[in-house]
Formats: sequence, C-alpha cells, structure tokens
Amino acid sequence: MNPSAHHAVWPTRLPKQITVPATSLWDNLATNARRYPDKAALIFFGRVITYAALAAQAEQVAAWLHAQGVAKGDRVLLNMQNCPQLVAAHFGILRANAVVVPVNPMNRAEELKHYITDPDVRVAITTSDLAPELARASDALPEAQRLQHLLVTHFTDAFDPGAGDDAPPAAWADWLLTRHALPALAGGQVHAWQDIPQDATPPALQTGSADLALLPYTSGTTGLPKGCMHTHASIMHNAVASGLWGNASMETVTLMVVPMFHITGMVSLMHANIYVGATMVLMPRWDRELAGQLISRWQVSSWTNIPTMVIDLMGSPNFAQFNLSSLLYIGGGGAAMPQAVAQRLQDQFGLRYAEGYGLTETAAPSHSNPPDHPKQQCLGIPFMGVDARVVDPETLQDLEVGEQGEVVVHGPQVFQGYWKNPDATRAVFFEREGKRFFRTGDLGHVDADGYYFITDRLKRMINASGFKVWPAEVEALMYRHPAVQEACIISMQDSYRGESVKAVVVRRASHASTTEEDIIAWCRDTMAVYKVPRVVQFVDALPKSGAGKVMWRLLQDNERRSST
Repeated sequence: MNPSAHHAVWPTRLPKQITVPATSLWDNLATNARRYPDKAALIFFGRVITYAALAAQAEQVAAWLHAQGVAKGDRVLLNMQNCPQLVAAHFGILRANAVVVPVNPMNRAEELKHYITDPDVRVAITTSDLAPELARASDALPEAQRLQHLLVTHFTDAFDPGAGDDAPPAAWADWLLTRHALPALAGGQVHAWQDIPQDATPPALQTGSADLALLPYTSGTTGLPKGCMHTHASIMHNAVASGLWGNASMETVTLMVVPMFHITGMVSLMHANIYVGATMVLMPRWDRELAGQLISRWQVSSWTNIPTMVIDLMGSPNFAQFNLSSLLYIGGGGAAMPQAVAQRLQDQFGLRYAEGYGLTETAAPSHSNPPDHPKQQCLGIPFMGVDARVVDPETLQDLEVGEQGEVVVHGPQVFQGYWKNPDATRAVFFEREGKRFFRTGDLGHVDADGYYFITDRLKRMINASGFKVWPAEVEALMYRHPAVQEACIISMQDSYRGESVKAVVVRRASHASTTEEDIIAWCRDTMAVYKVPRVVQFVDALPKSGAGKVMWRLLQDNERRSST
C-alpha cells in the first residue's frame, strides 16, 4: 500500500506538513488579544465578549488558581457545557502553568470520583447546576483524595437573561437562569466565580511546547477511563492544521455547538478558532430553532456538527425561514452522514459535507475529507503531518488497497501515552521505519485514491450520536445495582442515534420483582445519560465460553439478526 496515494487529491493550497509554533497554547489567546482587542471572540445569548476581555478574564482565573496553590503541571478539573466561562477557565488553567482535565458534564458522582482521584485533582471549576454532583463525588472519597477548592459559576454570569431575540429557549429557562445555591464541600472551600479578584497578578508563564497541557480521558475495553497525555505541541498542531484545513481566518464566524469538553470541540474548534482570531457563537446544548436563528442572525460561515444535528435542523417546520446562505463550510464526524442528507445539502445549498475522523489520543483529526473533494460516508485522507496505514492486526504488516485491517496513525498530534498507565501505553504503540504508530482499534480499508473507510471495530464500543459508550464501563457501574447478578452491554440499532445501548441482565433471585424501568431509572441516577440502556432484557443466564467469559459477541450477533 502506498501511504501517499491520497496526495493526488491533496488541497493544492495546503502544505502537507506544518511547522508547529514553539509557544504555549496560552500565547494564541494573548497574541490575538493584542492584535484584535475589540473583536468579538465569543457571542453568548446576545452578549459579545471581546478578545481583550476574554484574555483578561482568563488571567484572573490564572491568578486565582495560583493563589489556591496550583503550580506548574498540576491538574485542574473543568466540568462545563459550552459557555464563555469554559473558554476563560480553560485558558486560565493553561496560563497558570497547569493542565486541563476536561470532563463530560453528563457524568454523575459515581463516575466523577475517578476524574478526581486518578489525575490527583485538588481544584475543580464548574457551573452551579453541576456543582452538587461534583461535591457529592468529592465528599464520598477518602479525606486525602478530596477536592480542596471548587470554583462555581452561574450561566447568567456571562449573559443578560432578557437577551431579546437571542434569549435561550423557554424550555431551558430553569436550567440556565436559576442561580443555584453553592453546595458545601467536605474538607474544602467553595468559591463563587464573581468573587474572583479583578486585580490579582497571574504567575510568570513557565510552560512551553513540550509541557503537558491537556489530560482528556477515554474509556476502553477494560477498566476505568484512561487519561491521554497531550502536550502544548500536540494540541497546537491540530489547532493550526484545523484552521488551515477549513480555510478559517479572523473573519470566520463559527457556530459552536459541538461540546468543548470533547476533543473535537476543544481542539478543532475552540483552539483552532482562537488561534486564527475567529468569532465563536456558543450554544450550550443543541436546539434546532436556536441554531437556525443564530446561523441567520450572526451570518455563521463555519459549522462543525454531528450529522443528527443537520437532520434535525432540516426537519424544523421553520427551516425555510432560516438563512443559511452565509455557510461556507459544513462538516463533522462521530457518525456517518446519511447519503440522502448530504446530497440535499449539496443540491439545495451548494455545501459538500466533509466528514472527518479522529480520537482523543490523536487530538481529534487524524483523517479528514478535503473540503473540495469529499467522499460521502468516508473518513477522508490522512491529515496534515499524518502517516496512516492499514495493517494486519496480528502481524502489524501493511495491507494492500481494499484489504481490511487495523487503521494505525503516526503524526505530531498523537498523544504521549496514558497517564500513570505504562502497560496500556505499550499495548497501543509499535515502531515501524523509525516511527511510533498508534493503533486505533478501528478496522477499515483504504481505496485507490487514498481515502479511508471504517468497516468494523476491534474494540468493543457503541457509537450513540457520536458519543462513545464503552460496554465494560457501563457493566462495571451496573454491577453496583443490588438486583444485577450479571450484565452484558451490547448495541442496538437506532434510526436516529445510529446505535443505542441495550443491557442483557441476569437478576438475582432475591430481586425477581425488579423491573426494566427500575434498572433504567437507577442507571439515570448513576451514569451519564448517553450511557444509560434504552432497553433492559432479562435472561436466565448469559452465554459463556469454556473459560467462563461472557460471549458478548454472540449476544450482539443475535441482536443484529433480530433487528433485520
């Protein structure tokens, strides 16, 4: 297989490799605060936050963190939906020479414990709706592992509730407008965002490109989620490359609805847009009517999304009233874009939906479709600086065009390894031609033009509207339910989400009266909503191998047959 076959369709305006700035990620915000002090960096329900104001707020966060004892290399947990405070806190943590630990705000207390203990976090920043859950997680830990400081902001710290046409949807009023009382924190202090001193000085900037910047967590086939060690350099590469790939500039206006706690929203959007000095219109959650209004009002030119969002927007009864003529780029990933929807985008708006592919370990894109030559339902071609191959999963030898094997990736955006887990790190890397290749665990093939396609997974994983659900993690949580003797998590087809979660459960004899609804309700209280089984099937026994292992693939195959 020729690793450079895709160069025939490489965008002619783009270099195949880039020189990564040797500065910290903080420098990107600081530079544009000097260049464009009065330019809109963020727009949130009608409130415009300039680059100068955003940088000043991030420096205040950095000074506050320094005052709480946060030093170079310390990890700080950040748990928020999209809002200006997330961006200020993210860059404030970096300005304090610390490491951002981004956490999905859908996680519940039982899950949050791991994100406090594994990275040895002592300080967390969150919104008031999520603060009680974080406090519960911390309070349940041994005293030596608890949070010492919890900084809490209200959404309304960043916008005026009476924002006219840009006001939040009525259904969001309780969530966004309520100023929740601050929780107590056992053995620690809770601080209000608005009480951060305005005149404190942050510490001297000590971090460079080789220092750790991000520790996002990813789950897997076994055990608890693992932290992916990303330096300023690996994140910087994909921030700069994503901007170039999407033809972004300081005049770009981006609809920011992909969550910034997720690697794609964080790197390909937040960091990429801040690097070029673009404007981001923030949405804390998806709402099709609000999205249509914001694209129309702010003349959004770039929209990265999950395909289900496009499908939902097109299904709005008000779709014809939205003005999408400003859109120049539309693309995304996480799930395949249905061919009929992609065709409608092209026929009606002249937009070619560009899908991409990447993992937390690769700082988002390792592959992306060239915006001028995308193929539908395809990962695209290897991204800037990437050497990608399809190899035999057993021998790790390169395979030919069209042959199915494991997709492996080498490039400057690949992570350093898993936090405090050298065994797991060794298991996903191998050396070839003097290069360190990362094993993605995804099976696919490459065509004669150099485009990559995913065909299956080596890893056991469920993709629900772009959210990755790892069955082993859900099973481990479900075993805490008193009625669950055994549980096996499989995927079920879902016409909207692509895949959904199904639990096959053996009840304990003492809990024979426990219902499907009982278990689903318990799961909602215990785990992030996207992990919660949509269906619970009770069985007398799970199929086992001669070695006593649950034969999950047999259950999965049975489910697929029953749904066809």
